[in-house]
Amino acid sequence: MIEMKLRSQPVGISLRKRITVILVRPEKRENIGLVARNMKNTGFENLRLVNVERIDQKSYVTAVHAQEILDNIRFCKDMTDATRDIDVIFAATSRKRKNFLALSLRDAVQKIFSFPPQTKVGLLFGNERTGLTSEEMLSSNYRFIIPQVSKQPSYNLASAVLLTLFHIYASDDLKNVEITQEKPLPRKEQEECIRIILDKLEKKGFIHKTNKFHVTEMIYNLFGRLSMTAKDRKLLLAIFSKIGH
Repeated sequence: MIEMKLRSQPVGISLRKRITVILVRPEKRENIGLVARNMKNTGFENLRLVNVERIDQKSYVTAVHAQEILDNIRFCKDMTDATRDIDVIFAATSRKRKNFLALSLRDAVQKIFSFPPQTKVGLLFGNERTGLTSEEMLSSNYRFIIPQVSKQPSYNLASAVLLTLFHIYASDDLKNVEITQEKPLPRKEQEECIRIILDKLEKKGFIHKTNKFHVTEMIYNLFGRLSMTAKDRKLLLAIFSKIGH
């Protein structure tokens, strides 16, 4: 925990520029265009696609006045490629997961505003039909749920993105929120540390064949919510270096 302080600069434009929307395995090209349009409406511009090699005219038709966002899409081969340079990642989920704690959308937005201005933020959205898999969820620090009437099906992809971005865009009351977090390490470095810890635990027999999936998710959830900093990594590696002896 660092000393709390008020932001010294406006976060409106700067925050929107350092937020990246990541779509994982989107199926319908029209939805990609609609997401770009929603991003343009709310002032966001960074879009990445995972496991999509190209888009076509269907995306451009629905991306009204947002073609430049499509022109600048970053195509990523996998989750590691999509998240490696992002510091903290929030994953949208339509249901509670057993081993992952989930924030409300409001709490997630407030958490986003609590990080320093130089922090790169990723917003992760899954496939239209299946959402994010448990393995894909491992690439996130926090999970959040968008509220809805319980008997209704989950929001479609473009609507989920719009609701999330609008809440960030419209949260004027959070623009002077106290910064309570330090800037995390890039996600790639966080995951490298987590994998070292998992390897140590497996070698000592704490993780074994029957509990590996369950414990791995719990470890990722625990250290994901830590939003690991360089100081955190140094301490954790020092502690777990003793376990291997």
